[in-house]
Amino acid sequence: MATLPRAIKSTSIVSGNDTCPRSDTPFDVGIISSSAWTEHLECYSLSDDEPEPADEHHELQPVEEPVKAARALYKFEGKAEFRELTVEAGDELNILKEEVGDGWSLVRVSSGEIGLLPQTYYTCTTSFLSAPLAVHARNEPSTSTITPKASLQHQSKPLSIVPQDTGEWTNPLPSFRQSLLRGKTLNRFSGFVTSGAEEWVLEGYVDPVTSSSSSSHQRISTEDSINDDNRLSRLGLEEADRHYVDAGPAWQSKVPKFRVLVHSPSKRTSGLSGAYTMYSVTSLFSSATDESYDPYIPPISPTRITVQRRFSHFIVLHTSLTRRLPGIALPPLPEKQYAGRFSADFVEARRGELERYIGCIVKHPVARYAEVVTSFLGCENDADWKRIMPQLLSMPAAGPSFFAHVFHPAFNVDLDDATEVIDRFSRHTLAVGKSTQSLRNVFGRIREVRLEMSKAERLLSYSLLSLITSTPLSSTPLGINEDPGDTPQQRNGLLNEEGAWCWREGCQDCLKLTKAMQKTSDGLQIVADLYDDHARRTQLATHDAFKSVAHPYQLYEGIVETHQSTVSRYKDALKLGKVGTFTIFSSDEMAARCETVLNTTMAEMDTYHDQKVENFSTITREHLDGEIHFYEQVLHKLKAARRTFDAPRFDELSRSPRQPSRHERDLEAPKLNPPPLPQPCPHVYDSASTMRPVNTAIHKGIGALLGKSQPGRKGSLLGRMWAE
Repeated sequence: MATLPRAIKSTSIVSGNDTCPRSDTPFDVGIISSSAWTEHLECYSLSDDEPEPADEHHELQPVEEPVKAARALYKFEGKAEFRELTVEAGDELNILKEEVGDGWSLVRVSSGEIGLLPQTYYTCTTSFLSAPLAVHARNEPSTSTITPKASLQHQSKPLSIVPQDTGEWTNPLPSFRQSLLRGKTLNRFSGFVTSGAEEWVLEGYVDPVTSSSSSSHQRISTEDSINDDNRLSRLGLEEADRHYVDAGPAWQSKVPKFRVLVHSPSKRTSGLSGAYTMYSVTSLFSSATDESYDPYIPPISPTRITVQRRFSHFIVLHTSLTRRLPGIALPPLPEKQYAGRFSADFVEARRGELERYIGCIVKHPVARYAEVVTSFLGCENDADWKRIMPQLLSMPAAGPSFFAHVFHPAFNVDLDDATEVIDRFSRHTLAVGKSTQSLRNVFGRIREVRLEMSKAERLLSYSLLSLITSTPLSSTPLGINEDPGDTPQQRNGLLNEEGAWCWREGCQDCLKLTKAMQKTSDGLQIVADLYDDHARRTQLATHDAFKSVAHPYQLYEGIVETHQSTVSRYKDALKLGKVGTFTIFSSDEMAARCETVLNTTMAEMDTYHDQKVENFSTITREHLDGEIHFYEQVLHKLKAARRTFDAPRFDELSRSPRQPSRHERDLEAPKLNPPPLPQPCPHVYDSASTMRPVNTAIHKGIGALLGKSQPGRKGSLLGRMWAE
């Protein structure tokens, strides 16, 4: 992407020392009527007795244009506060000025009221008026700027009769977004709107603190920052609210990465809120760097800060982050549960969910130095934390101020690249989400297979033990019916007095064989336990970790919507800048604000790329480590059983009689029905993929109507219908 500096014709709207006069009216096409009215008043007067300028050579005097008779085509209900007229279809009109900006005209109705009306709501009637004077020489100043007329005193000969235009019928309705929605997006729930990006692009942002105080950017001392009770109310002045984008674009990291552990859950009781679970949250800060690493020096233990937090505190953190950082993609918070929330399985699952959530937060280069995060992780005093929480919740939403405090290199964004990158990003995240969901399902079946392997190994152990002890299984999956009338084994010659699997007394060979096979049976029981534990613990952790990479499109859907809408506004700004349309705003300023938003969205895409590489690498590496460790344990047990058949261990087995195995008692009731495997808690976005067909169709229909971001689709149905 090009990084050439962009030439800005005027100073940024966020500057507090802006000395260039410009209209404060935001770039909102819906209220462009008010803007057009203001611009008209700056150049034209509505008074008929306006004095004639003293300087006849005044170069700023507007060119006079005749009054045109017209008739309203449709009913239009204007807003008085925007100086818009209300007309009925068929009303006679006088067009005082046909073009005052963005498709609006200055019109006088039959009652004499003067105001603004969209050009496409009327048509000029067929009449015969004098053609205007040829503008080859300097025009004489007119005494009226509202109803200029061609003076007959300056005409040397009769002018030809020219029929008037009857109007344009190919596009009878105005731009839906510009005229009826005040220039804003139809879908008011899109990420472009809720993040404040739309307000920033259309209106900009003026920092009241910056404009009123020249020393507002000075840092606050550490002592004041700690002791000041209202320090959270001054977050707008802190460095934590200033975000920098490096070339790439990519977020600039101010704080090195650190790790957060959520551990030691404990049940507590409060007289007001009842019982709840408290978690210990420990932050690990390592001071070692790659440059200072020395293999001969033992590593320094990381600095630890441990605080006590409950789930409602995580809700405060998530709510504050969502309000203060609207332009970044935050992970969803685990859903609240009311039934069974104190069971051991749920508490452990919730602990893992919270650790994964806060881990994603501190991995983000911007979120990890947010003031709310540092307060959440660093406030060890419970009384101070309870005092800070209401202040965090009362903080105003950042909105457009977030983008106003994003600083990036000045460069011209290539529209083709910006359009292509969001389309490819959308398709990639959708494909990753679908493939990850399939991988999660397959991994769940693999865990079930491991559980079946545990049952198979256990059945093999029971069968082998039943063979050498001549004790039938009370119930076998093979459907073998044992004769219940058998007499004791020793009496039938199945086992000898030493417990050996032989009819001969004192047979040393069979005694060694029986004891070695019994050790093999015990080893298979351990292998079965390893399979069961591996499926329930190690593979459960991996299965649960897949949620950190699941549903990336849903997570970044707001970023995609913001990027696509900003690209559209950016194209409009560049088009207006090239055409030179009469507008109240600076197209360069709007383009510069669009570039800021695009820098933010593309930095978020870069963050997803880095996190995707890190997350998938970590999951795959931990899975392989777990499998290697599991198979090493299985191999160790199998090798131990195998060594019993080799000398001298095999020969040593004949020194003592065989002792009954502890698993012989299970032959009467074999443990072949283990409890179901614990499943990871569902992802917050899993419900979207399990909707019924009717709900899915309704969801897709609403998305198409309101412009839900989908790769390969250009805008919404209404957007395409009302597009210019």
